[in-house]
Parts: sequence; structure tokens; C-alpha cells
Amino acid sequence: MGSVGVQIVCVGLGLLGLIGVIVCCAVPRWKVSSFTGNNILTAQSNHEGLWTQCVTQSTGQQQCKNFDSLLVLPSDLQAARAMTIISCMLSSLSLLILFCGADFTTCVQNEDIKPKINIMSGVGLLLAGLLVIIPVSWSAHILVRDFNNPLVVTNRRELGACIFIGWAAGVLLLLAGGLLLCFSRPKSGSSGGTAKYYHNSASAPNKNYV
Repeated sequence: MGSVGVQIVCVGLGLLGLIGVIVCCAVPRWKVSSFTGNNILTAQSNHEGLWTQCVTQSTGQQQCKNFDSLLVLPSDLQAARAMTIISCMLSSLSLLILFCGADFTTCVQNEDIKPKINIMSGVGLLLAGLLVIIPVSWSAHILVRDFNNPLVVTNRRELGACIFIGWAAGVLLLLAGGLLLCFSRPKSGSSGGTAKYYHNSASAPNKNYV
């Protein structure tokens, strides 16, 4: 596959990863109610996200409430907010840089600078993928730990859909960044100009000496 095809694939993977990070950041589905064990209260279900917590009744009515203050939130939720927002911004910026340096666009005419631009975009996508994988893995670890804790009998939570969406988005961003770094190596032996050689017969015109 040529460099143009790899870049198009990376753009598609980056866009899917960016959409996944946005969904993971906006949708309140990080923690959902668990109905295992002796919990027979299934008339309502609770689900929480980075910004709101919602209660859904069996009739379909849903009520949501924003978190009161940032300072009273647990450390994992504060870190998840910051990292997912930075991941959204960094992946968006990396995709814009990739569009500028891609071979299928004419934003940059210098062929020697395009690989460097693509490498910069690849590094940004790698960092964006790590920034979304870290908070979802952290939250998943806390949920699994609390779920298996015998002291926590009520108010147990399970992994929500956003945890899995965050993992998938992080893998897509890492894959896009890795492909860019592998297929965007600078051309060896390239020079800024082209040397021109002239034959002696094509030298300066003959001069008449007196």
C-alpha cells in the first residue's frame, strides 16, 4: 500500500477515534447500576458519566443532575475529565496537521517537509490515544475493585458502554499514529535543489579579441 493509501486509512482511523473520544466524554455511561446478587430493585437504574449522573425509571422517564463541584469529585473522575478533553483537542489538531501534510492535499508544496509533518501528526495521535486509554482503564480498575469488595453490598456499579468505547477509540488512535510513524520516514538523499551540468560547448558565447 502506498503512502497515500496509508494516509487515507490513518485519517479514517483518526476520525473514528475522535468520534469515540467525544462520545466517551459526553455520554454519561461510565458507570451503570448492577443488578446482581440480592439486589432486586430493578425499577430504576443509575448511570454516571464525567459530567452528570442520571436515573432512569422503568417507565422510561429519565432525570439527570450535574455534579455539584469539581473539588469534591474523586481524583479518577477529575483526571478523566482533563485527559479526555486534552485527547479531543490533540486528536483534532493532529488530524488537521495530517490534512496539511498529506500527499493527497496541496496545502504544503515542499515534498521534504511533508514527512516531518506526518510524523508530528502521528506523535499527536499516539499521545491522544494514550490520554483516553489511561482514564478509562483507571476507572475500570476502580469499578472492578469495588465490585469485588465484599464490604460494598449496595450501590454497586458495573462497566458502562463508554469504558469500552474509550478503549476502542484509544486503540484506533494508537493504530493511526503508529502507521503514520512507520510510513512517513523522510526520504534519504533528498536535496533542496537539482544540480544542472552544462557541456563546454554550451558555455559563454565566443568573444572577439582585438
